[in-house]
Order: sequence, then structure tokens, then C-alpha cells
Amino acid sequence: MNKPVPTTAFSACPHDCPSTCALDVELLEDGKIGRVRGSSLNSYTAGVICAKVARYAERLYHPDRLLKPLRRVGQKGEGRFEEISWEAALDLIAEKFLAVEVEFGAQSVWPYHYAGTMGLVQRDAIHRFRHAKAYSLQFDSFCTNMAWTGYVAGTGKLAGPDPREMAVSDQIVIWGTNPVATQVNVMTHAIAARKKRGAKIIVVDVYKTETMKQADIGLVLKPGTDAALACAIMHVLFRDGFADRDYLEQYTDCPADLEAHLQSRTPEWAAAITGLEVAQIEEVARLFGEVKKTYFRLGYGFTRSRNGAVGMHAAASIGAVTGCWQYEGGGVFHNNGAIYELNKTMIEAPELKDPSVRALDQSLIGRILTGDDAALLGGPEVRAMLIQNTNPVSVAPEQELVKKGFAREDLFTVVHEQFMTETAKMADIVLPATQFLEHDDIYKGGGHQYLMLGPKVVDAPDGPRENIHVINELAKRLGAPDHPGFEMSARDHIDWMLQNSGYGSLGELEAGRWVDLQPDFETAHFLNGFGHADGKFHFRPDWGRSAAPNKPSGAPMGPWTTMPELPDQWDSIERTDERHPFRLVTAPARSFLNSTFNETESSVKKEKRPEVWLRSEDAARFGIGDGDLVKMGNGRGVVTLHARFYEDLTPGTVISEGIWPNEAFPDGRGINTLTGADPVAPYGGAAFHDTAVWVRPAE
Repeated sequence: MNKPVPTTAFSACPHDCPSTCALDVELLEDGKIGRVRGSSLNSYTAGVICAKVARYAERLYHPDRLLKPLRRVGQKGEGRFEEISWEAALDLIAEKFLAVEVEFGAQSVWPYHYAGTMGLVQRDAIHRFRHAKAYSLQFDSFCTNMAWTGYVAGTGKLAGPDPREMAVSDQIVIWGTNPVATQVNVMTHAIAARKKRGAKIIVVDVYKTETMKQADIGLVLKPGTDAALACAIMHVLFRDGFADRDYLEQYTDCPADLEAHLQSRTPEWAAAITGLEVAQIEEVARLFGEVKKTYFRLGYGFTRSRNGAVGMHAAASIGAVTGCWQYEGGGVFHNNGAIYELNKTMIEAPELKDPSVRALDQSLIGRILTGDDAALLGGPEVRAMLIQNTNPVSVAPEQELVKKGFAREDLFTVVHEQFMTETAKMADIVLPATQFLEHDDIYKGGGHQYLMLGPKVVDAPDGPRENIHVINELAKRLGAPDHPGFEMSARDHIDWMLQNSGYGSLGELEAGRWVDLQPDFETAHFLNGFGHADGKFHFRPDWGRSAAPNKPSGAPMGPWTTMPELPDQWDSIERTDERHPFRLVTAPARSFLNSTFNETESSVKKEKRPEVWLRSEDAARFGIGDGDLVKMGNGRGVVTLHARFYEDLTPGTVISEGIWPNEAFPDGRGINTLTGADPVAPYGGAAFHDTAVWVRPAE
């Protein structure tokens, strides 16, 4: 008897990754899912997804998944809970929140979220909740601030050439990102160009990543020195006649000033800063000048530094000097966020927002929860939290403060989660959450141009509820103002947003799976003018408030007045010294995604254990052997992990890949114990890859 062939459903990947892959999900006879594959019908996904999402059944049916609401019965962090009903849990949350509002004011309640799902309904409905109740706002600062600001400072708009054009490029520059680990589809299109056109792949990073191992040319530089490399490249382009002067005159603001400024930014100058050889800088500069169809794919990683916005702006400026924007397969791309123009007013209810309510910086959560008046913006202490889609007791910087804050007995914490994360263990109430295949949502791709439907594919087990269920039910119990959004299902929200954005209806999207919103060639390549009012690419950026593409009222401002006037190396990174001789970069791991997937057996098996990678000669200075247990620390704290010799990085640089659970470390302290939360110029953000540390053998 022939075995029945499984059927297939479609979806979209919800995770915090620019690829936002179109998925084909195998449906088995027992109602469960099997293998997850990339859709070959989607021209960006092109049939390829990462291995961790392909194995999603392992996560969906994990034996440790949360299935029932829980109430804490032990000490905070002890992990002792008892099951309660959904009704009892929601009633208790409402009772506690109302009590906090009465005694301390509405702003003492802080709904806290981030990008555990990138779904526009399930992620962003928490804003409707906070606006309706006048709870504290959140200033998002974990990920995008320096990158978006640096890119928009030049282009005036968060958009760029069609990412699929990589496949018709003659040269692809992958700068400050490791797409083999973090956005595999970049490699799909880059390798297609190599196979069909003989295109070169050039990778710039701070260690020899898996992406760099597949490159034709790899440049390993010191962390935080990207702007120096970019300036030296532009120096050579002007010096050797590769600058497109006609393009510069028509499309840029001050090319003569830039050229004069770069006279002293020679390859020799940059080599001393970056650790590269002069010949390496000369070679790539020549290639950038000679190959007109060069596509620059600029990532987030190199911007997670205290000079990250300046580094992004300098790297983006190279394309304006060469004029590569003019060609198909050329230009500079970072993110396509500005092309979508979605009407999310029903999801977020911005009309209910009180402009006087403070916006607390999510990266400063440790300082906020331990009563730092500056971090609290002079307002009341936070006494209650609802947390969705993030795990701050693992992923936020300054972990010692974060843990201390969550341990407060006078802080009532609700965590809506899929697994018992470190944050959930600190909660008073834990609510079980659905996973993406168990609810409806809609997604936009930062790394491409598709608006994508992610419909419910399978039923959730008895117990977990979707995010908007929690939001809507709490709004009712808390006496929130009437708003139609609180009565709508996820499908209702999707349909409303589509129709009010001019993108048809839910039924039409369901039939087509996605909508391609890529602008025409001239618009995408800014041939009709860049996004600034003067239509020019700005070499001289406005590093003030207008440079910030998404800065809310009340968000912190960094020392933007001291930022360089033109592209330059800005010496604002955390300095090493005799006591802290190493610079730590906390890079993403291939099998984890932030703290997601670090609970699945196959991902843990592939990543093995928390490690710090360092050169053998650096290790020898401190008596460290390959595989030794070591301590790594600074003024923020100390972690214990294993050393691994890795020669393909610059002297004095150390790498630790992946956000492991705290319990994976011998002393129970995770890698973000060491990272700083100080707001980065020009307007905030956390410098996760910019940390000075010492490393020594464990005693």
C-alpha cells in the first residue's frame, strides 16, 4: 500500500531576520507539521531557508513548551510555579495593574516587547494597549538605531536597490554581516551571480566568518574601524580617477569638500587603525572603482558599536563616490523598511497616545528597574510589566542590573512566552503563547520587498493563546477606552490594514501569498533624487534629531554634536587599557537567533557550548590553553566559559558567538553581563559589539 503524500500549507518566517522567508510547510496526516522548506515560487527566498527553521517541528513540539498559565509560588527566580486557569490569571493581572495605577500612576506600568515575532499584528498590538492605558512607552534601541540612522543620514530614506539585483551584479560587497548564519538568501543571490557572471564576493568583517570563507576576498579588520577603511577606499577612488565626478556633481551635496577632507585619509593611515595591510585596501578600492556593477550589502553587525552610525554612513558613501547606484546590479542596500507605507492605526491606535507619557529605553531596563532616576526620565518607578516577544534577562545589556531589577518583590511581572526563559523564571505570572504556525499574521521583509501573509496552519495545543488575545482581554478588564481594535481578530486587523493601505484585501493576499512592493528602478536607485529635501546624497549629514528615522518623543540623545562633519573614523569606541586588553564582539551564532532556538536539541548540539575565541598568541600572554575554562570580565561583571583558539581575527579581538541561556555558563551569568547599555550617538542604541574585557584562566 502506498504511503499517503503529505499536503503543504504556506506561511512566512516570523523571526528577527531580514530574510523573512516565504515558507512551504509540510502537513502530516496526524495534523502535525513535518519539514519546513523555502518557497521556490518566491523570487527572493528562491527555495532556500536556514536549517534551524527547516527543523521547526522540533521547536513546535518541544516537550518543554509552556502549555498552561502559571503563578509563582516560590522566590523570584527559583522556578516554582503552580498552574492556574486563564480566567484567574487575567483577573489577577488586571487586579495588580489597577492597584499599581491607583497608587503610583499609569506610567508605573511598562509594557515591554521586541522582535521575538516580526508579525505586524501579534508584535505591535501591545502599542494599542499602552496608548489606551497611558502606560509608559518604549524606546526601541536593541537593534536598528545606529544602522538606520547612518544609512538614512546619507540617502534620506530607508530603502535601496532591489536585493534580487545581487544575482545580476558583477561584484557583491558583504560588509559587517554574516549571512551564512543570519540571512542565508543574501548568499543565494550572491553565489548565483558568481556562477552565472563570474562575480566576485568581497566580505568585510572582524573575524573570518562562514560567509568570509566563501568569499573571493576577505578583509578582517579591528572592531569599530570600518569608517577608517571606507575613508581610505574613497581616498583611493578620488586619487586614482575612479570617482564618478558627473554623478557626484548631480547627486551629492559636497563632493569637493569630501575630496579635500579625504586627502589625509590614506591607505597607510587606515592600515594603522584597522590592522589591514595597505595592499589589501588598495586592491579593494581599485576593484570598487573598476567594477561599476558593484552591489554593497551593508549589515547591522558593524554598526553595533559606539561609532556605528558613523561607520554605516561612511560605508554607504563609497557607492556615491563610484556612482554604482546608476547600474542594475549596483548600489548600496541596507534595509527596505520605508517602501511599505502601511496604515497600522487600527493595530497601534496612535490617536490614543498621550505625548506627555515618557518613552523608556529598552536597553536601559537594568537601570530602570533598579531605580536610576536618569533612566526613569524623572518619572515614577516601574512597578508592573507585561513582557511579550523578548527575553531581557538574557538579551539585554548590563545583565547584573537586569537580574537585580527583576528580583524586586515590589515588581509585578507578567511574561507571555513559549518556553520557560530566564525572564519567565523571574515572573509572577507566566502565560503560554502560540507559535507562528498557530496564529494569523502578516510580515514585511526588511531585506527584500515582499509583504507576506503568514496564516494559521495548525491548531495550537490546549492552553497557549496568541498575543492579541492577551492584549484584548486585559484591555477589557482594565477598563481601557473603547477602541474597535480590541474587538478585532488578527485576520480582521490584516484585512483592515491592507484595505486602508491600498493593497487590496485579505482574500486577495491569501490567494497570492505576498505582494511585491519593490519600487521601479529609477526610484529604488534614487535616480530621481535621494530622500533628502535637496534630492542629494549627503556626505555632510545632519547628526541632530532629524537624522533619526524613528525617534519617539522623550527618547535619549547621545553626544551627536561631537560626531564628525564628514565621513571619518570617530574614536568613540570603548577603549582597551592595561586592565582590559581585549575588545569583545558578541556575534550571532548560526543555529540560534538571539535567544530563540537555544532550547532546541539540534541547535545546542551544533553550537556545543559557550566559548570565547581568541588568537593563540594572545592566549599565551595570559597562560590560557585551547579548550581551557576561563573567566572574562570588566566593570559590569564576570562570565565563565571555555577558550577556543581562532587565528583569523586581529590581535586583541575576541569573539563569543550566540546568546546562550544563562544556565549554560558554569557560573550562571550570560554574555550580556559584559555589554554596556549607555546610549550611543546620535540618539540611543546599545553597542553590543563594542566591549572592552580581560580574559584569564579560571581559578
